Amino acid sequence: MDILAVCPIRASRTAFFFLATALLLGIAACAGATRESAPAPRVDHHQHLLSPALAKVWGEPEAVAADRLIQLLDEAGIRAAVVLSLAYAWGSPALSPKPADEYTAVRAENDWTAEQAARYPDRLTAVCSVNPLRPYALEEIDRCAADPRLRNGLKMQFANSRVNLRDRDHVAQLRRVFAAANAHKMPILVHVWTGDDQVANPFDGRDARTFIGEVLPMAPDVTVQIAHLGGSGPRLDPGTEEAMVVLAQAASAGAAAMKNVYFDIATNIHPGSPARSREFMAARMRQIGMSRLLYGSDMATGDNVVPAEYWGALRDQSGLSSGELQAIAGNIAPYLRAATAPPSAHAAAAPDAPPASSRSAP
Repeated sequence: MDILAVCPIRASRTAFFFLATALLLGIAACAGATRESAPAPRVDHHQHLLSPALAKVWGEPEAVAADRLIQLLDEAGIRAAVVLSLAYAWGSPALSPKPADEYTAVRAENDWTAEQAARYPDRLTAVCSVNPLRPYALEEIDRCAADPRLRNGLKMQFANSRVNLRDRDHVAQLRRVFAAANAHKMPILVHVWTGDDQVANPFDGRDARTFIGEVLPMAPDVTVQIAHLGGSGPRLDPGTEEAMVVLAQAASAGAAAMKNVYFDIATNIHPGSPARSREFMAARMRQIGMSRLLYGSDMATGDNVVPAEYWGALRDQSGLSSGELQAIAGNIAPYLRAATAPPSAHAAAAPDAPPASSRSAP
């Protein structure tokens, strides 16, 4: 019996159902395959090395030297990384035990990081760091700016340094530090989150507005890279969410102070992150815009994952499209793009272009 002749309408509907189902499954499989095949990021913009001295104080089982970082980058298929010195940690009020001479320890950590990065000059770019509230902060910035190995940028970690954006003295000092970095044409890489009800000083929308309105304008000529989308990584509380929304809104609205601001996405989505957290992070990324996002994965110690695993989490759990993932993977911060430009193009490439002798990402 010819079923098409007896039940043409039912047969047509059945055929259409199977055809539509197959098409949808094919599209889903294709999208999944496209995400899985998304190229690895060109640069990890948020990495650290850990000296033996600081590893001992922190109770870490071993140091993280350049050889280990290069191994992790190779496993992830990532060519280069920006290495943010952990020297700021020696000036943290929370550090215990304290070094005999704090500023000597800070200088030593910055120099050790520079020496390690210099072993892979075509792949690792070292960035100086300091607690901006310490009395030697401006002196160390001047010293780093004069060192070809460290003048690539200035890293600050507000929570570790116990910065309080509601303290007028702290804000005044931050303004001086940002102005000093700007004068030296040093890009700024800043963990702007100051804490929550459990760690350091609370951070919410008013603090983000203080940072945008009073601190950022002191560095109008250099790139500012805000770490972790303006938060602390995967950790969220109502205040942090509010602050991250304020920062993202300012970026999307084209606020003058945000013109040279980029956001790294280090540790914002972890394997196993709750769905609500993943959705919130993806929404902030889209609000900011893919062109302003920089891939970063952070140091693979403690609960942090290695670069390859973090890229996998972003690819598989963020909900970002293959096009969005490819855009992030291909982004390179202006301070690195400028360093790779031909000598004649340095002046026009970016306002914070480091000298031609600076190390750079390919």
